[in-house]
Parts: sequence; C-alpha cells; structure tokens
Amino acid sequence: MVVIDVLRASTTIISALAHGAAGVRPVLTVEAARALAASGGPDSTMLLGGERGGLRIDGFDLGNSPLEYVPARVAGRHIVITTTNGTAALDACGRAAEVLIGGIVNRTAVAARARSLAMVHGAPDIHLVCAGTDGQVTEEDILAAGGILDAASRQPGSDRDMLDASAMVAREAFRGVLATAADADASLVIAAAFALSLGGRNLIELGMQADLPAAAAIDSLPVVPRLARARGPEDAEAGWLLPDAADHA
Repeated sequence: MVVIDVLRASTTIISALAHGAAGVRPVLTVEAARALAASGGPDSTMLLGGERGGLRIDGFDLGNSPLEYVPARVAGRHIVITTTNGTAALDACGRAAEVLIGGIVNRTAVAARARSLAMVHGAPDIHLVCAGTDGQVTEEDILAAGGILDAASRQPGSDRDMLDASAMVAREAFRGVLATAADADASLVIAAAFALSLGGRNLIELGMQADLPAAAAIDSLPVVPRLARARGPEDAEAGWLLPDAADHA
C-alpha cells in the first residue's frame, strides 16, 4: 500500500527522512505520542511532531509543516508524529504486506519501489490509499495519487498495468492539471491546484500557504518511507517509518 496525505503528513514524513531523521513513528493519539517520547528517558533523542486542526500541538517540538523538518532540526533524531488524518490512515493500513508513504515530492521513486515490492511479494495489486480530511475525499490527495500513477505509467513494466476506475480518474486529473502548465513550471501549477482544494483552502486560512509549493515540488525528495516490520520479539525498528533502500527488500 501507498498511503497519501499530501497536505501534509505524507510530505512531512518524506521531508523528515530526506533531511536525515533516523526514523518517524506514526501514532494515533496525542497521549500515545507523549508516552512514547517519554519512554526514551531524559537522554532520548526523540522529537514530538504533529497537529490537530492544522496547528502544532501544545508542547510539541514540531508541527506538521514539511518546512519545519530541516536538517538542522531533525538530522539523526527519531520523531514521533500524530496528525488528524495521515496517521489515522496509516493505522488503518497497518496489516498490509508493505506500507509506503507517497506524495508529489517522491512520486517517481515511490511508484518504482511499490512495483518492485509487489514483485517480491508476488502480489498482483498495489493500493493507493488517500487519507482525505475528516472522512471526506479530497482533491489534493486524488491529485497526488494521480501523480504517482502518471509516474508509474512511464516506468518499465507499465504496459502490463491495469487501473481501476478511480485510479484512471486520478491519473487523468493529474494529467489535466499538467496540461494547463504550458511554459509554466509544473510544480507551480500543482501548487495552484492545491490552493483550490479542501486541504489547501484550510492551510491558506491558517496562514500556512507556504506549505503548498513545498508539497507540490515534483520529485524533489526521492526518498521512500517504508514501515518497518518486526523481525523478532525485540526489534526496536518495528513500527517506525524508515528511508527505504531497494537493496534491503
């Protein structure tokens, strides 16, 4: 599965790992995040990140803006994150054979990795899961899913791909947005589309419009977060999102 919450949890997680975070642990609740961070003791390197209602949670080190997760802040650190929609979507997908995080910023990399992992597992289906907002389907996540599908269509093996109706709609929606670009930068056109979406309008209302171009920067962060599975009863990495490497399948 590829989980998508482009505005902003998936983009933020990708940014954190691309900028050197040791791992990102998604949790459902604020209480669970605080408890996990506290469990590391006084010398813990864990940071708390996340939002409720789009705003940084009181007492947390970071919010849910990808622009906050810069190398100087996150390099070498473990981050516990909880968000309104993205981490809930991740929790719902926890039993999938593989869970990857996708967005516009890593669309080509995540499309290729999802395909290769499906081959490793002998799985015919790859599901793109859009987090949405408070149970509503959102245009921005559909657009991001379409961007990933568009990238997949340009990769080896794509001639055998079969898309369901919703996937075809998403891909054509993305291509339709790009078709309006003309000589403009494609990332700017996507950012403009984000601004018209439910999630984009919410961010603009909160004064966080700078996150829109950050989430729209095509293939700017070719890192694929992958959920680590337990390899033993005391595997400390289990449940963490780590930067995936194709040679560690």
